[in-house]
Amino acid sequence: MRLWQNPASPFARKVRIVVRELGLTARVEEIATAVSPVSPNADLAKQNPLVKIPALLTDTGEVLYDSSVICEYLDAQHGGARIIPDGAARWNALRLQSLCDGILDAAVLCRYESAVRPEALRWNDWVQGQFTKIRNGLDTLAAESLSWGTQFGIGQIGAACVLGYLDFRFAEENWREPRPQLAQWYESVKARASVAATVPS
Repeated sequence: MRLWQNPASPFARKVRIVVRELGLTARVEEIATAVSPVSPNADLAKQNPLVKIPALLTDTGEVLYDSSVICEYLDAQHGGARIIPDGAARWNALRLQSLCDGILDAAVLCRYESAVRPEALRWNDWVQGQFTKIRNGLDTLAAESLSWGTQFGIGQIGAACVLGYLDFRFAEENWREPRPQLAQWYESVKARASVAATVPS
């Protein structure tokens, strides 16, 4: 399998963590790929018409996207414990993944606004609206993290990607101070091999 990814992308990081958690590193070739919302990558466009990462070429020649679809596919490619559970627990895990993806969507949009959009065209009220979504989502993660224990499924993987991306791109946000329980949880997973090996750069 081939994975188009970028070390700075939190969505690609989610897939890269899953690859490592599932023991699939020998089966997945990671291809570093540059993307920009204003200068589409022509090579990537041949694989993903949305010109977004991550994208995964399967062993049967299909290309899958986005990160949630890729993670579910990878979860079906091994014989060990699943990161996406079956039964009633599945819906809670997918809901948590969706919450994390929504926080990341807002954060990536804010990053594009500050790094790509010309300064004269930036819209501060819009940015603050996105940060309201981010902070609301973090408050929910903080409340739920108390029940996670040592669990590290798709939802917790998403949460680790959220917090890592905020540290990477928005260190001034200081998300830890109002959410000490979430900060404590993050400290407990930062040293996990899959998380430490995929720190954004």
